Amino acid sequence: MALSVTEAETSKYANAGDVRFHYNEVGSGPKTMICLHGGGPGASSWSNFTSNIEALAQNHRVLLVDLPQFGKSDKFVIEGPRLTIVAGMLAEFMDTMGVASADFIGNSYGGQVAIKLAIDAPDRVNRLVVIGSAPVVHSLFCPMPLEGIKMIGGYYRGAGGPSFEKMKAIATTLVYDASNVTDDMVRERYEASINPQAIEVNSGPPPERQDLTAEFPKVQAPTLVVWGMDDRFGALDIGLLMTRAFQNAEMHIFSKCGHWAQVEHAAEFNQLVVAFFGRDP
Repeated sequence: MALSVTEAETSKYANAGDVRFHYNEVGSGPKTMICLHGGGPGASSWSNFTSNIEALAQNHRVLLVDLPQFGKSDKFVIEGPRLTIVAGMLAEFMDTMGVASADFIGNSYGGQVAIKLAIDAPDRVNRLVVIGSAPVVHSLFCPMPLEGIKMIGGYYRGAGGPSFEKMKAIATTLVYDASNVTDDMVRERYEASINPQAIEVNSGPPPERQDLTAEFPKVQAPTLVVWGMDDRFGALDIGLLMTRAFQNAEMHIFSKCGHWAQVEHAAEFNQLVVAFFGRDP
């Protein structure tokens, strides 16, 4: 289904502290929803959630936020515990936007940031949906880091640097069915990934990885954990661990699905999360 709005006409900026955030704003519902993209090269929230925007915006004011280092937001090296730092920056963005609290959807890295915000500032997160988010360093099911995480690590720092072929390999690994990946999609992500600032930021040492396992019981927000049975970026047992450890969580597992449930099973995903966010408090 074609979107009724374009990326360009919904594109906006906001300064939060020293950071210039880019975001797209769609819808004008009574509640605010913040969508956060994954951590792969060339990622942005608009590109991650294109298949979901129309459904999500029916009852929400949707802010598709590019986190620092990604999309059109400021790009700089983050030294120290990245999830803690970026969650703090996101809280400042919410203050700038006049948003006291919001519903959140986070894909992968974006979900990790939202989980950390729910831990550090529980009053800011109403309901939370995370898709394949794995803020831990160990898995019982899979060797760590997983295949896809290794590919992301080698995209900038590996031999030859960024390339269209590397991007296509990552995109194909993100899904169960490779027909969901088009050359146009890969080219858009590749072109975004070779922004000179993005190359500079990602060419140094990899960011410090945080393990939030001990803090999981602090997550009070009602949470829907979404996972693909064939996810090669996030081990399934991490989703089960979060579902048990969070104070109020449930899990939905899609079969024949990789790391992008919101893309590969868009119609079912939209129905699932719209119903979740529409529940009574």
